[in-house]
Amino acid sequence: MGKDMGDKLSRWYRTTIRVRYQESDQMGVVYHANYLNWFEIGRTEMIRELGITYRSMEEQGVLLPVTDLDMKFSQPARYDDEITIFTRMTSFSKLRIKYAYEVRRLSAEERGGWDAMACAEGQELPGELLVSGSTSHVWVSREWQPVRLDKSAPELYAALERALARGGVS
Repeated sequence: MGKDMGDKLSRWYRTTIRVRYQESDQMGVVYHANYLNWFEIGRTEMIRELGITYRSMEEQGVLLPVTDLDMKFSQPARYDDEITIFTRMTSFSKLRIKYAYEVRRLSAEERGGWDAMACAEGQELPGELLVSGSTSHVWVSREWQPVRLDKSAPELYAALERALARGGVS
């Protein structure tokens, strides 16, 4: 495999969900901890779009615990909103990976007209920004020992490397 990809950005991947009643308080505002779950949904679906599932990673003995988290709240999501979770890799190596997220509320027009490649080239993401954040992770074995992804799960390493090398185009 090639060199670690460092701080090169992948394209944005998107996942849309509807805010469930259980995720909000009596005022209809989403409880802050739910954004962590949505970040995980974004990561999981991004990996799935690259042709790998978290289940297959775990079956290969590779785990990906969070080592750092940062979140900034701009506007609240509310019960029954349709929200879009944008996710991309911002740093990737044989030992670590870092993701960026933006949770946004898009109009129907914005949902239909979104262009992933245009956003990869620096265009601002569509919609109203609700929450932005990032997570850092380290690749570990079932014994919680650091592992080199290129040795433990070479297919996953290659898929992530391709996603960064081509701006996310598979």
